[in-house]
Amino acid sequence: MQLLQDPAVRAWIEQQPKSGSPPAELAKPPMTSGMMTERIASLKHHLASLVAAVHRLPDEFRTAGSRLVDELQGRSTAEVLVLILGFLALGAGTEWLFGMALGSVGKPMAALPRKTTSGRLRTIGLRFALDLGGLVIFTLGSLGAFLAFNWPPILSQIVVAYLVAVVVLRLALVIGRVLLAPRCEPPSQADYFRLIPMSTERAQYWCRRLALFVGWFALGWATVDVLRALDFTPAARQVVAYTLGIGLLAISMEAAWTGLRSESGAREDVHARTSHIIRASLLSVCFVLLWACWVSGFSRLFWLGVVALLLPPAIRLSERTVRNALRPPDDAGVTADMDLTTVYVERGVRALLIVGAVLLLAWAWQIDLVEMTSRDTLPTRLARGVLSSIVIILVADLVWQVTRTVIDGRLARLTEMAPPGSEEVLRQARLRTLLPIFRTAMLILLVVLATLMALSALGVEVGPLIAGAGIVGVAIGFGSQTLVRDVISGIFYLLDDAFRVGEYIQSGRYKGTVETLGIRSVKLRHHRGAVYTVPYGQLGAVENMSRDWVIDKMTINVTYDTDLDKAKKIVKQIGKELAQDPEYAPHLIEPLKMQGVEQFGDFAIQLRLKMMTRPGEQFAIRRKAFAMLKRAFDENGIKFAFPTVQVAGRDEATAAAAQQAIELTKTAPGTVSERADGVP
Repeated sequence: MQLLQDPAVRAWIEQQPKSGSPPAELAKPPMTSGMMTERIASLKHHLASLVAAVHRLPDEFRTAGSRLVDELQGRSTAEVLVLILGFLALGAGTEWLFGMALGSVGKPMAALPRKTTSGRLRTIGLRFALDLGGLVIFTLGSLGAFLAFNWPPILSQIVVAYLVAVVVLRLALVIGRVLLAPRCEPPSQADYFRLIPMSTERAQYWCRRLALFVGWFALGWATVDVLRALDFTPAARQVVAYTLGIGLLAISMEAAWTGLRSESGAREDVHARTSHIIRASLLSVCFVLLWACWVSGFSRLFWLGVVALLLPPAIRLSERTVRNALRPPDDAGVTADMDLTTVYVERGVRALLIVGAVLLLAWAWQIDLVEMTSRDTLPTRLARGVLSSIVIILVADLVWQVTRTVIDGRLARLTEMAPPGSEEVLRQARLRTLLPIFRTAMLILLVVLATLMALSALGVEVGPLIAGAGIVGVAIGFGSQTLVRDVISGIFYLLDDAFRVGEYIQSGRYKGTVETLGIRSVKLRHHRGAVYTVPYGQLGAVENMSRDWVIDKMTINVTYDTDLDKAKKIVKQIGKELAQDPEYAPHLIEPLKMQGVEQFGDFAIQLRLKMMTRPGEQFAIRRKAFAMLKRAFDENGIKFAFPTVQVAGRDEATAAAAQQAIELTKTAPGTVSERADGVP
């Protein structure tokens, strides 16, 4: 049946001359229906052979037992037990001696530096090397015992098969110990050694499930191999393999229902419990379907389902593992920010997983990738296009991650404090403005280029697409002149360095702090909280209130009997005190000073004061200066002037006139007060 399913054999059979050709009316059915009929017939034959093998299975076991007994004739049971025990003792003994010889390595390993990522990784690597070395010594010792004794042929195949199963199981335990660190002494060091971020309880659970799954799979594989050595029929071996596969199915379903429950307590949260039930049910259905595909002989569909089910979580788990492995040792959580090393390792592991999945599917579907490159058929062209598209997407993703990481890291370092008003502050403000725009432009460019290259790899002519996009762009440009004007105006604003992120600007009736620079508009945050989204084309002349420096001028009113020289000295002294204050000194460029008399008013002398400060800092300094001026003037007998009315006279008529004058001063402009008798 396997030969008949080979396309090359079928093509050769069809080319052979046939004794009797069917009549024209009995021509073969269409290819689609013929393939379906062939598939159904193959499935029926496969299931029938399995059912027949089930009935023959007891006889085959009796026959295999008889063969094994016949081969062991001349060897007593004690001799066989000595062989097996010696085999096990030599392997375990050599490993024990290896552990005793390297028992002193624990102290130097405990003394390794753990304050850096490299020291932490060296410690984890040394633990892995010790565990792997013990496994290698056990394997070599077991092989030495196997070669030292004279084994019967069938028994030797059985011993080697189960030795390989034990080695595979122990290798899975070593890998699980490195990734999960389920038991660590002291327990407080578990997070230090654990590469996959999770709690100790979850780590122990998944380590046990990993050992159970791999152990069951390895022992089942060895059992099927032993049945082949005992001359079981292929159908009988398949029945045993499918039966053992039920154990793998049960382990997977149990892990889906119990292992994927969130640590936050899905039983108390109704939404989390419902989500867990839905996810576990879907996974269980997928596991059952995969087992059914395997039993039914649909190996291609089975491996496709395995890759589709395991590849996405494997990629996510690898990302978490790499970020956690390269984080600083004193950080208990997974860091959100990534450096370039993390990006390279993470994307490299992702590429290896994807390439491994492609190679696995090629092996399962019996596709020769080397031969496929030399063919020029439609399926081979599509396959080459898909592979090329995957490579293009991986490269574009790597370039984007590197670009984003560099820009985000640069923006994060820009938050460091720098002297106000220095060139470094101005450079940082400009970088905060331009880097996000460059990041967005880079993303758009990579998406467009990767899409065009992927379509070209799939055989699509991208030239007409580019030409059509250009024509559409011109049409859109004519139809949306305002949009084009906004975009071009924004480009020139950036080239002119008219404003930056974080600066306070005013344009017409719009004013506020620049928060975001978009493609066609700018967002201004008003000092009262409102946000203006203003298109660049509507800005016009922009008043930047946060560039370089500001001059703040203040006017105070003093009485006419004030000693102006004394007032000037007081203002100068206050300016010196402000310049020496550590809170306000960094923001003062020129200290507070009195320029002189501004004018003689009706009731006061107006004095003009001036100071130069950093942009936006004048308000706090002004409030502090006013408070100091009030206190200093009061201490030196200088009075602030305010409007007053003086009335002179002794008789009642004078007093009444004075009262009327006061009422007139309180009357609003445009009104006339009336006397008590009603006369205006």
